[in-house]
Amino acid sequence: MINLIVLIISYLLGSIPMGLLLTRIMGKGDLRKVGSGNIGATNVMRVGGLRMAGLTWLLDMAKAILAVLIGRYVAGDAFAAWCGFVAIVGHCYPVWLRFKGGKGISSMFGVLLAVSPLSFVVCAIEWLTVALTTGISSMGATIVFCLIPVLGFAISASVGWAFLAIGLLCMWRHRENIKRLIAGTESKIEWKWKK
Repeated sequence: MINLIVLIISYLLGSIPMGLLLTRIMGKGDLRKVGSGNIGATNVMRVGGLRMAGLTWLLDMAKAILAVLIGRYVAGDAFAAWCGFVAIVGHCYPVWLRFKGGKGISSMFGVLLAVSPLSFVVCAIEWLTVALTTGISSMGATIVFCLIPVLGFAISASVGWAFLAIGLLCMWRHRENIKRLIAGTESKIEWKWKK
């Protein structure tokens, strides 16, 4: 029963729409009505600049980290990884927003950092290298989604299955980006320090 309660808490933590709340607090309006309509950090940058996007990214990571830490305290590392997955589900499908949320990448990095700092470093270097050299965030992210199950199974089978679930969920959330990558029409990041 306590494990189920912790999973529900993980979902609720993940479902807090940090980008939407932050842009409203800062007087930038409804994030869902600008740019891509997404509540994640990339769309936040369109309305609030790089600093606001960075803060959104950190807050989205923090909620996933908290879910993992609670899960680890209750039932160990394997359960913690699944709590992280559930937090990402909450981020992608928040009950408060009629299950229309972000794409999960910032929360995914929060899970990686909390479960396996080494996996976080490997994936962060890969994502940053690809995103900065090509200007296409989703390209680096897609490689990460393929990489994290490998890193997870290197830790343990139970963590590997959780990381595989995370990779598949994030891949699904980025399916339109992947279609545009294949078609060569994916947009590049517009780095805006201040808006």
